[in-house]
Formats: sequence, C-alpha cells, structure tokens
Amino acid sequence: MDGLPKVELHLHLEGAAPPAFIAGLAKEKHLDIAGVFDERGNYRYKDFWDFLKVYEAATSALQSPRDYQRLVLAVLEESAKSGVVYCETFVSPDFCGGRDVGAWKEYLHAMQEAADEAERDLGVTLRGIITCIRHFGPEKARETARCAAETAGSWIVGFGIAGDEKIGVPKDFRWSFDCAREAGLRLTAHAGEWGGPESVRDAVHDLGVERIGHGVRAIEDLALVDELAETGIVLEVCPGSNVTLGIYKTFRDHPIAELDRRGVKVTISTDDPPFFHTTMAREYDELHKAFDWDEGQFRRIARQSLDAAFCDADTKARIGKLLEA
Repeated sequence: MDGLPKVELHLHLEGAAPPAFIAGLAKEKHLDIAGVFDERGNYRYKDFWDFLKVYEAATSALQSPRDYQRLVLAVLEESAKSGVVYCETFVSPDFCGGRDVGAWKEYLHAMQEAADEAERDLGVTLRGIITCIRHFGPEKARETARCAAETAGSWIVGFGIAGDEKIGVPKDFRWSFDCAREAGLRLTAHAGEWGGPESVRDAVHDLGVERIGHGVRAIEDLALVDELAETGIVLEVCPGSNVTLGIYKTFRDHPIAELDRRGVKVTISTDDPPFFHTTMAREYDELHKAFDWDEGQFRRIARQSLDAAFCDADTKARIGKLLEA
C-alpha cells in the first residue's frame, strides 16, 4: 500500500519532529534536554501524561521562525516518503511567539515558505489548523483564537483544541470556537481518546465542530455512533497512536473498522508519528493486516478524507486528481 496517494488530517507539527532533528537543534542552542530521549535516540515517555511533558520539553528546542521553517521541511520529507499528497497539521501560537499576534505572524510566514518549498519539491500540500491547548486554560485559548482570527485565510484553514482531555470541559472554550468560526475557520476538537464517548458528544454539541480528533471511544455508545453517522461528523482516527498509548491492545482490537461499517466517516492519520513509531505507510500496512482492507478501501478513505479537508475547493480539485492516479 506504500504507493497509494494518502491524505492526512491529524498531525501535530511539533509532535512530528524527528527526534534527531530536535536533538540537533538542542545541541546548536546548548540546551540540555537529553532526558526526553532513550538510549536509541527515540523519544522516551511512560504514559500519555508523561508524553505531554516530553512533548513540551522537546518543543523548547524550537525557538525561532527559522526553526519552524526547518521543522516543516523535515516533517514533510517524512510525509512524502509515505506517499502523503495532502496534510493538515496542528500548529499553536502557544509555542510560536507566545500567543502574540505580531510574533505569531512571523512564525506563520516562515512555515508557509517551507510549505511552499515542500509542495514544489516534494509534492506534498500542507495547510494549518491553529489549536489552543486545553490544559493551558480558557483564557489563553482566547488569545490563541485571536491569533487564529487575525491570520485566517488560504493557509490557516481551521481551529481546534488539543491537550489533556481530563482538564475542563468543551463548553469552557466556547468563546474561542465562536471567535474562530466568525473568522471563517472550520472547526475540529480532540475528544473521545481519554475522555470517553461523552467528551465526543460534548465537543459536537457545545463547540459545533464538524470533525473530531480521535473520537474512537464513541464506539462505547452506539446511539452516539448513529448520531455521528447521521450528521456526517468526521473522525480523525490515529490507530497506531491509540495502540501505542494502550487505549487498545492491538490494531485488531481497534474500532476503526466497526465505526466505518456503521457508517461513520473515518480517516487515517499518525498523530505524533515518531513518538508512536509509525508512519502513514505503516498505518496502512497494519490496517491491511488487521482487517484485510484492500486498495479500494484505502482509496475510498483517502477520498473521504479529502472531502473532509478544510482547504478550498480549488485545492481539493487538484489533490483529487492525484488520488485518482
């Protein structure tokens, strides 16, 4: 399945940073973050909450727009190897300029330049979804939403929320989502990973999102599954992430196939690929082995993913031709 063109909708930019890239940046800046790596040079963490700490520690090596420009190129080089032709990545002004609009615009310009270079040289189209960080609280989320509203456009196409699902509830962030919606941004939210099916229902009802990041715990409430299918809410499913973090024991135990069978629009993504030792190619391979999905199934899901993408119609039409190859 390596040769199939792929669409990825759920990728954290900093979380996709190759560990060697982060280690190299830290060395350049004389930062001691050796504790985030194991003896093989991979990221080291114990559980999801430790993962969040390691993620933020690794991100501390990214300190300038130039660093993020280099990061985008490093990440998209990896995406291209798996055949990704379109990707949406989560970026946050919390890590890029401290939620100051002026500083954020400098970071954004650098990322866009790198994305343009990668599209020309690697054939991967990238768009950004600004995310607030749930465990940083609603007030900081408002600042992030203002950054999003100020830079909404052809490259920044969406707004969402990530972080610790066990802190606060979706309605705490309603103002930020309303702000982003009024600026013309499309909406997604992480839910149904650690918070259970009720977190999915709350994100849909209280924030008015059209996509859910993960959302797989919805399978525990079949009435919710029916609602998702009927309303067309799209799930940004990251099977390898869920298995590595222990939400499901194996790919065969993962509910993506059952959700798909019940009519829910599922997509396939990697989340934070080097943290979870995965790639888009590996996700396809594991799903093929677990559920005997064939090329036709993967092409259907890629098309479904593009339909759910937040980019403009012209971009969708161009990427659609690549999916038909």
